[in-house]
Amino acid sequence: MKKLSILFLFLFIASPFLFSEAAGYASWYGGKFHGRRTANGEIYNMHQLTAAHKTLPFDTIVKVKNLENGKTTVVRINDRGPFIEGRIIDLSYAAAKEIGMVEAGIVKVALEIIEGDASQAINYVYRIQVGAYRDIRNAQNAVAGLKANGLNPSIEQERDIFRVVLLNIEEKDVEKSREMLRRAGIRDYLVRREIRL
Repeated sequence: MKKLSILFLFLFIASPFLFSEAAGYASWYGGKFHGRRTANGEIYNMHQLTAAHKTLPFDTIVKVKNLENGKTTVVRINDRGPFIEGRIIDLSYAAAKEIGMVEAGIVKVALEIIEGDASQAINYVYRIQVGAYRDIRNAQNAVAGLKANGLNPSIEQERDIFRVVLLNIEEKDVEKSREMLRRAGIRDYLVRREIRL
C-alpha cells in the first residue's frame, strides 16, 4: 500500500497538468487571416508569436508545449478562438512553426500562464484524481465503484498509466464531491484547480 501511495504521489507531481495549466489540442491559423483585424483590434500578423484563446484576457502571456515532441513557444493572446470543440488554443503560423506542428495542423499541447491575470477570465474548474493504475482493469474497477456511489469518473491514459479522475467540477460542488468520496471509503485523492477548457 505504501508503494502504491508513493507511485500515486510521483505520478501526480510528474503530470503536466499543474496549477494554472491546461492541456488539450492546438491548431494554427495564417494565410487568409493574415492582415485581418483580431478580436482585440490589432492587425493579425502570422509571423508574430500570438494566439487566440476563448477566455483568457488579451495580452496574457502563455507558454505552449507540444506534448508530442517537447518543443515550446511563448505567445501573447490577442484574439478569440478556436471555436471547435476539443481545441483550446489557435496559434499563429510563427508559433506553430516553433513547436513543429505546421504540417500536423493539430497537436496536443500543455498551456502555462507566464504573465497575466487569468482570474479575470472567471473560468476555473476543479479536477479530482482518485487513482493511477498500470492495469486498465483496475482503473475500470475503480470507475465502477465510483459510479455505484453516484460519481461520474473518467479514465485518462498517459503512456502506460491510467488515471481515474473527476473532471470539470464547479467550485461550489467541490465539497460535495469530497463528501461523496468519503462515503465511498476513499480518503486519498488529489484536488487541483484548472483553467476551464
